[in-house]
Amino acid sequence: MISGSTGLVGSRIIELLKDDFNFIQLIAKDVDITDSQKVSNFINEKDFDIFLHLAAYTNVNGAEIEKDLAYKINVDGTKNVFDSVINKDKKFIYISTDFVFSGNDKDKIYIETDIPNPSGVYGKTKYHGEKIVNGKGMIIRISYPYRAQFEEKKDFVSSIKSILENGQEIKVVTDSIFTPTFIDDIAYGLKHLLNNFEINTYHLVGSRYISPYDAVKLIANKFNLNSNLVKPTTFSSYFKEYAAIRPQYSAIKSTNNNFYKMKSFEAGLDEIIKFLNL
Repeated sequence: MISGSTGLVGSRIIELLKDDFNFIQLIAKDVDITDSQKVSNFINEKDFDIFLHLAAYTNVNGAEIEKDLAYKINVDGTKNVFDSVINKDKKFIYISTDFVFSGNDKDKIYIETDIPNPSGVYGKTKYHGEKIVNGKGMIIRISYPYRAQFEEKKDFVSSIKSILENGQEIKVVTDSIFTPTFIDDIAYGLKHLLNNFEINTYHLVGSRYISPYDAVKLIANKFNLNSNLVKPTTFSSYFKEYAAIRPQYSAIKSTNNNFYKMKSFEAGLDEIIKFLNL
């Protein structure tokens, strides 16, 4: 069973793994995960082995404004689903994020055993979710997921590409690090974990971290767009309204992923170009 199956990551997981697994979808319009009774009723009447929980409030800036809603979905909703699954004696996988780490130390590379210390509301709600699951289910952290195509919601690659295609200038942060992750790799890494479930924490993240500025320059060059439109700025200038809510230095890697080789950002972009026949 899967929640969040219509989103950026969940929908691609189903596309790629539908021949390997039978997915039963818990869809928001049918079942509100913040309603414990509806969740319990839905889960109790279905037969499944593992619950993959992707549904979440993911708007990082919005979470600072809609704190109650973010907590309701990411904490209460997770607890409702988790309790029902565990009561049914089934396995649970929780999809989390690198935003559970502070990202304050530019020399730090986060691994699975590092203790989270989130700064913003979104990260705090996701860490609360981790604490609900910890020791009783699997936790998978992902970071800045992107894919070749998804009409319903732009990821950062398609957003940047669209801005540059329209000939608009874009300011991009130079003094920050992030770890973009190709969603197809998340799906194939997850395939192994679904087949080899154990209670542990895994980072399914890109193989290399990069500055946003270098990433955007790479997007421009790979798609033959005007890289002169890419202008440097600082983290503090760009996020002056939201300075405390996201990690500045989000270099993250895995010490537990010895089963699937994740791609670098450059290799992920090459896959997108192949997929789009560009």
